[in-house]
Amino acid sequence: MHESFEAPAAIAQWAENRGHRVGYTRLYEGNSFPEDTDFDFLVIMGGPQSPATTPQECPHFNAQKEVQFIKCAIDQDKMVLGVCLGAQLIGEALGAKFDHSPNREIGVFDLVLTGAGKKDPIFSQFPATFPCGHWHGDMPGLTPTAAVLATSVGCPRQIVRYSPKIYGFQCHFEFTPDAIGGMIQNCAHELKEYRELPYVQTADQLRKNDYAPINQKLFTFLDKLTESV
Repeated sequence: MHESFEAPAAIAQWAENRGHRVGYTRLYEGNSFPEDTDFDFLVIMGGPQSPATTPQECPHFNAQKEVQFIKCAIDQDKMVLGVCLGAQLIGEALGAKFDHSPNREIGVFDLVLTGAGKKDPIFSQFPATFPCGHWHGDMPGLTPTAAVLATSVGCPRQIVRYSPKIYGFQCHFEFTPDAIGGMIQNCAHELKEYRELPYVQTADQLRKNDYAPINQKLFTFLDKLTESV
């Protein structure tokens, strides 16, 4: 976790419901990355930072160290899921530089599966078009073997499969009412600054969105991912 308000939310709910043991590295509290990678599944959450953010700009965020930690997990054949900034950092760990999205997206907007998405072992079971949460201005880089599984009108890289065990979500399946409340509280300046852009909802719209069906799709994804490896 890079910030307290960029919480795993429904991901943590899924882990608790399935009886998994969860450990946290809270970088905003000064936690260090674990020395032992005695875990099965690494989840990297989002944050207002980017992979280009320097320690001078954000003292508790060291992109180079985090990328090294992610690469270590990948090299040890762990399952890895990155959300938003986390997806961008996975790309960096695999040698793919992040990029700016053509549009900033804040709210709930549809994802559309690509041809690769419709053939993916997990996402082939999803509808061709379905809503998902968003709060971003960047997007992950692509390796030569990466597959873009879903896009949106505002962003061409929403779900990226880097390998059968490694996925990057630029979008936010994990948002819950509490999580979106934290985002609104801590990122209100973005809602004001970007309010005239086409893919930015108001705070009221964000609160009224129904996140439960989106969370159910997340649970399906996590179940299928952990069953298949």
